[in-house]
Amino acid sequence: MINRNNSIRFTDEQAMILESAREFCRDKSPVPVVRALLKTETAYSEEVWQQMVDLGWSGITVPEKFGGSAMGFGSIVPLAESMGRALLVTPFFSTTLAAQAILRAGSAQQQEAWLPKLVSGTVATLAWLDGEDWGADNLECKVTTDGDQYRLDGVKWHVADAGVASLFVVITEADGAPALALVTRDSLAESAITPHTLIDETRRAAKVDFTGVTIEASDLIRGEQVDSALHEIRLLGALLVAAEATGSAAACLDITVEYLKTRKQFGKLIGSYQGLKHPTVDILIAMDSARSHIYHAASVVDDGPMSNDAEIACRMAKALATDALTYAGDRAIQFHGGLGFTYECDAQLYMRRAQWAQQQFGDSYHHRKRLASLLLD
Repeated sequence: MINRNNSIRFTDEQAMILESAREFCRDKSPVPVVRALLKTETAYSEEVWQQMVDLGWSGITVPEKFGGSAMGFGSIVPLAESMGRALLVTPFFSTTLAAQAILRAGSAQQQEAWLPKLVSGTVATLAWLDGEDWGADNLECKVTTDGDQYRLDGVKWHVADAGVASLFVVITEADGAPALALVTRDSLAESAITPHTLIDETRRAAKVDFTGVTIEASDLIRGEQVDSALHEIRLLGALLVAAEATGSAAACLDITVEYLKTRKQFGKLIGSYQGLKHPTVDILIAMDSARSHIYHAASVVDDGPMSNDAEIACRMAKALATDALTYAGDRAIQFHGGLGFTYECDAQLYMRRAQWAQQQFGDSYHHRKRLASLLLD
């Protein structure tokens, strides 16, 4: 993606992915469909999810020996941006990050057992948070020995797509060190999943109680590689959210400009007033800047250990992209006047997404604080 002059260019495969993803997401997720899905239990179309699986998207980052296409994590960024632009939500992000956890930390046997299933459309998710604070690093969910098995104790919050997941990759602690527990849906009690109501209604998440769940030794991932894998997954998750937010910011800009070109006050189109022109240009600049950063990050992340440059790129992309979407959503609501504050106005969809995206995998303050030490120390 980077040539000798350090300018970002798509490979033929990446350009093809971006073009097909834009068309697919635009066709499958117009705003009326998005609004209709808000009222459903899963908030996504299983038919569309299966079509994405059939296109091979679920296996883009997975090695060929497990049924994937091994195109690298950076190739997902065009997909994430296109999904964000269309407000298209499926278990794609959850399953992709769960696959990365198994790829980066799991044994050969664990990879062989699960990765082909995830490529074929089995939904997986990461059970990450031990509380409601995205910035907390504590692990209150523990694993203890129970005879020949291991027993989990703890609750996880805001588990994405918990209601449809067949596999939960649970971040836990075993013998004082981070570990990953692979928990299947049928291991959970019927009352274990309690849905959350999110500000972004296009998504579903839940609190999941893993207390009392037992797993075999073959379903526990432990060792020094878990620490580095968790660090990398946090950054990869931040990059996916950043790419999606960049696409949403572009769509939010589109609906704002369209309204400015059609709404009249005092006999003039409101888009002719400088007080509205200048913030609109600010949205464009912020969105373009975020887009440059997400594709730069896509060009430096790979399937191996995360480099210092890749970490900096992911953190910069997350901070800029979510701030750009927050500003775009806020201005869209203000520019729509009284209409913008109603639930029926589409600007609400982007503002709600901005507020949720800001918190996922750390907000902009969280990432800028860590960028300071990476860049200045």
